[in-house]
Amino acid sequence: MISADNKVLTTKASQALNYVKQVLDNMPSDWLGLTTHRLDIYNEKLAKTQFLQEFDRLARDHNAEESALSQLPTAYDYIRLGHPLSSILEWTVARLLDIDAESVVSFSSKVTPILAVLRKNLFVNRNTQIIHTGVLPDSFDAELVKRVYGYQFEVRQVESIKEVTDFVGTTIFLSEEEVNESFELPTTVDFFISIHEKFGSILIVNGSQNKSYVSEIQHVRRRETIAMTPQDCLITLQNMTEAGVNDNKIKNRNTDQDIAEECIKEITNTKTQPLIGSSGLSVQYAIMMGLIDHALEAHPKKDIKFIVPPNCYGGTNDQARRVAACLDRVEIIDLLVDREHDMVQSIDSVLDEVAEQDAVPYIIVEIPTNPRVEVPNLEKLKAVLCKKRTTCNGDNITDPVFIVDQTFCPNVRFLGSEDILSCVNAISYVSGSKFPSGGKCTAGYCVTNLEAAPLMEKINKHLILCDNEATDLQMEILAHQLPSMNKRIEEAYQYTREFVNFVKKVLPQAKINFVSEELAGKGFTPSVFSLDLPTKGDTDEEREAYKRKLNLKLINLMITEIPEESKYCVSYGQLKGCYWTIPATSTQGTTKEGDKDYIARVALSANMDLERHKEVFSEFVESM
Repeated sequence: MISADNKVLTTKASQALNYVKQVLDNMPSDWLGLTTHRLDIYNEKLAKTQFLQEFDRLARDHNAEESALSQLPTAYDYIRLGHPLSSILEWTVARLLDIDAESVVSFSSKVTPILAVLRKNLFVNRNTQIIHTGVLPDSFDAELVKRVYGYQFEVRQVESIKEVTDFVGTTIFLSEEEVNESFELPTTVDFFISIHEKFGSILIVNGSQNKSYVSEIQHVRRRETIAMTPQDCLITLQNMTEAGVNDNKIKNRNTDQDIAEECIKEITNTKTQPLIGSSGLSVQYAIMMGLIDHALEAHPKKDIKFIVPPNCYGGTNDQARRVAACLDRVEIIDLLVDREHDMVQSIDSVLDEVAEQDAVPYIIVEIPTNPRVEVPNLEKLKAVLCKKRTTCNGDNITDPVFIVDQTFCPNVRFLGSEDILSCVNAISYVSGSKFPSGGKCTAGYCVTNLEAAPLMEKINKHLILCDNEATDLQMEILAHQLPSMNKRIEEAYQYTREFVNFVKKVLPQAKINFVSEELAGKGFTPSVFSLDLPTKGDTDEEREAYKRKLNLKLINLMITEIPEESKYCVSYGQLKGCYWTIPATSTQGTTKEGDKDYIARVALSANMDLERHKEVFSEFVESM
């Protein structure tokens, strides 16, 4: 992929590599071990750039001390879309090629960077040619991409990059050729993608005329895949700075996958084969594209409707709308589920609407909902989903597919033959960065009930097409963590229930969103709750402003007084500590402003000083 071996390095490149070697020797341990970062040192508008500006300053000062590296601002809020090591890898490649760091984007996937450029060109109506040496990535199916994703392009093989000539449109060049400081990209190539069989790829944006693609490419990485993982970035950087690094440390992929899959089947009470992807959103993307593929074949004359809550997790919301924007036959319908709206009634109403249009309904929901931790009446939900509906012509409607994100409660059994959703086509998926891995990796997984089992083949096809399967290390972590997941969930829930009861006692005027004791008895035992603090003021604007200021006051107090445990980040289901965030400024980042929730969300683990957190919360109440 990238090499510095057997080359006469320029002074600038040599200095960069020497500095990076020192950084790798001294880097903070959490650069490898965290899946989410602190939001108190994160500015989303300056993601990556702020980190690299400070990193540049350290490089100029030849300062690679761990204390200095630890003070660098957060590069990205979620490690799946970028992190310190991916940023440093991109910075290093840019230094070797003497280009801007923003022109280099790393991916864990070998295929998704291609799709990122194709997506942009779909909207600007620009021709694309994909030129490659050797063979294309095994999973890349050009005809499938054209048919399902709607992208148009030509593919051509050459012996050398020197054969690339001028083209009216965009030229993407794929190669396993190693890149170094003497490598020169011809002006005939717009995007160079350096592919590594195990680690993914590095995309290089060539020329100022293509800079407008950078943010679009990064957003595809944010929503449909992940950045090259910290572990793989580390090995890649080590190979750039010193020879002989062993990149084959994990050799038990099949064993680890068998363990993880059996755990998932047992936890979810399902018999169908689970799919494990590089992140929850990677899995969700495969679900969406697999279902679209199925609908195009099974219902070629019908429109496709994805029914999605407008205030659900921002990644889910944004990705669904991004998919719909690319395809004329796909539309998003808002599903109102929170506050004064009831999920069951909303689904009933929307399915009636879709029946009138004789369209294909795919419903995506979170149970419990985020951030208000609400669970619908499951018997009524079952009745609505299994209800017989007809079109305006009296024909039976296309059966809905119910897709549930159960990241908050991955232990709840929805899909078994005797479980609540056995009568409907149902798919469940989970972000593995939460309880399944204990915050140690980003991998996600999905399962289906027997009714929806035939859909899994299409979903798997698109997970493979996008090269979004879990990495070897991700699989190893899941195999190690999944067996203890349900025990950790129960223990964390007990701490959360105790803290919720304490908050009710010392601040009874606050509104707390958490599951009832009755729901907990049915297995809904999340360890996260939302807190709507009491407010004051003469107008709605004054009351809202006061509440937002109070949110920040509370969070800042907790993380200042208990810095070793209380963190300001979007984490959940970690192995230790307590995590505070405001969904409107984190997980709902791309949600429409009117649908955001400016409330505090608190997530607890079973490994924390609960009494100390009670003490500090009491201090907050006394200061109000």
